[in-house]
Amino acid sequence: MPAFPRTRPRRNRRTDWSRRLVREHRLSVDDLIWPVFVVDGDVARTPVASMPGVDRLSIAALVDAAAEAAALGIPAIAVFPVIDPSLKTPDGALATDPGNLVCRAVRAVKAQVSDLGVICDVALDPFTTHGQDGLLVDGQIVNDETVDVLCRQAIVQAQAGCDVIAPSDMMDGRIGAIRDALDGAALQQVQIMSYAAKYASAFYGPFRDAVGSKGALGQGDKRTYQQDPANSDEALREVALDLDEGADMVMVKPGMPYLDIVRRVKDTFAAPTFVYQVSGEYAMLKGAAERGWLDGDKVMAESLLAFKRAGADGILTYAAVDVARQLREQA
Repeated sequence: MPAFPRTRPRRNRRTDWSRRLVREHRLSVDDLIWPVFVVDGDVARTPVASMPGVDRLSIAALVDAAAEAAALGIPAIAVFPVIDPSLKTPDGALATDPGNLVCRAVRAVKAQVSDLGVICDVALDPFTTHGQDGLLVDGQIVNDETVDVLCRQAIVQAQAGCDVIAPSDMMDGRIGAIRDALDGAALQQVQIMSYAAKYASAFYGPFRDAVGSKGALGQGDKRTYQQDPANSDEALREVALDLDEGADMVMVKPGMPYLDIVRRVKDTFAAPTFVYQVSGEYAMLKGAAERGWLDGDKVMAESLLAFKRAGADGILTYAAVDVARQLREQA
């Protein structure tokens, strides 16, 4: 008689019920965070040309969108402002104004959708004329002076009702300083989600289009503070520092090109680990789907599942609402 294998992995794949029974990872609406762009004015929605399906929202439209996200079960949104160029300054002073666009948007959302988490970016690039995340002095980004401003920015956002402060600036020591500042302002309950391993990536282009910082940045770059894409061990040092300084959660950014970093961070620290499917990743998938080259829904779901498989506890994705709808239909 011919010899046949005793072990046949295909047996577990033969039927749908069996595949579901042995499935190792699952994508849930609980895994999703929705990044949103808010802009002043009466125009409800303005499409972002380089990000199909993504709009800049007025504050009123943002409140409606937040209500929809909450109804779908999405745990949190992450708010990013589109600042009028006439209001930008070299020192990004508007970032610390309690009446700025971010603070007004947060107050409006929390007044109407109190059970939705609101995450606020802490960095100066939306507010500076030069498009850098920190203060620029004699052509250099100064670290400690920037951290002082970031602390004030974090406090006004938290006082407006922000639940999670998310420093994306990559200045040294900013997590500990912000934690101390929040605690000193009796804001101990506010969480910190650190952009702990944020790389100087070419995948951020559409985001910079969306918030209007690309033109300000011009030929400049952020390589003196964001991480070198060639480095992996450095990410672990950054994460260790941020956790030691009081970060409640850490993030890896970008996502798909850095799955190895997600895995190393989760395995090393076993801390709440998040990943950002950035604008360039999103735009590539959506653009290919629009041209009929890929099945958009399937590749998006597969890409998000890959983040879960790599160890991410949650995912920031511009597709959060669409994916949440699909998951509801499949339930």
